[in-house]
Amino acid sequence: MFGTDDQRDRWLKPLLDGRIRSGFAMTEPDAASSDPRTLQTTITRDGDDLVINGRKWWTTGAMDPRCAVLIVMGVSDAQAPTYRQQSMVLVPMDAAGLTIERALPVFGYQDQHGHADITFTDVRVPASNLLGESGAGFAIAQARLGPGRIHHCMRSIGMAERALELMCLRAQARAPFGKPLAQQGVIAEWIAESRIAIDQARLLVLQAAWMIDRVGAKGARKQIAAIKVVAPRMALGVVDRAIQVYGAAGVGDDSPLPYMYAQLRTLRIADGPDEVHLRDVARQELAAYNAAAQE
Repeated sequence: MFGTDDQRDRWLKPLLDGRIRSGFAMTEPDAASSDPRTLQTTITRDGDDLVINGRKWWTTGAMDPRCAVLIVMGVSDAQAPTYRQQSMVLVPMDAAGLTIERALPVFGYQDQHGHADITFTDVRVPASNLLGESGAGFAIAQARLGPGRIHHCMRSIGMAERALELMCLRAQARAPFGKPLAQQGVIAEWIAESRIAIDQARLLVLQAAWMIDRVGAKGARKQIAAIKVVAPRMALGVVDRAIQVYGAAGVGDDSPLPYMYAQLRTLRIADGPDEVHLRDVARQELAAYNAAAQE
């Protein structure tokens, strides 16, 4: 959407072919990622080059040996209007001054080869590596994050379906006190509640996808924010019930349930915490109400 022909030829085509990986470097340890105004990484023009200084962490994909390029978001003009201060730049992984400090596990799991903690010390790249125009970083981030959020929700529903399947299998196979767990009223209720919750969330995700097709990610902002809250919460609840049905076996490495739980709990923070999305939904609801009241 924003790259030049040369950028797409060099990076996008190999990505689509699966020959390389990329990483998105936005999150910083000393900044609130839900508020890009607090970013501290700088992108400074120096002749025909851009110089990047700062620290990023939780950069997914950067620990993969196939990762060849990072999309780095930083402050390019601190004096510009609030949402025109940031830019994005393509930084090759082998650039001088780019250092991977460590891999960051998620609840003890090395997810995606480990999310990276990265420092940029006078990293120099050609100015032609700028993604889009200078100051467009926030707009580009929003264009990327909207569709990314709905993909998170789709995966959440997939994990919830798998967890419900495991719960049903366990409830039928395990028979304490002389009868299968599935015949215990509370377990049957958990199964029913899980099925209802999954189908409700799936319909909300389908509505958001339909809205994206009709009016684009920006027009579907409220629906995307809503599902980003609903889907991980729902899936966490289903996985938690499945763990309870599995008992001690549900917290070890003999099932995928603990890993699912770790991933889903992280999604309540990644790509915007629940509280930011709930605020966004409320703002849009109130704006619509206020507009109607003034007519």
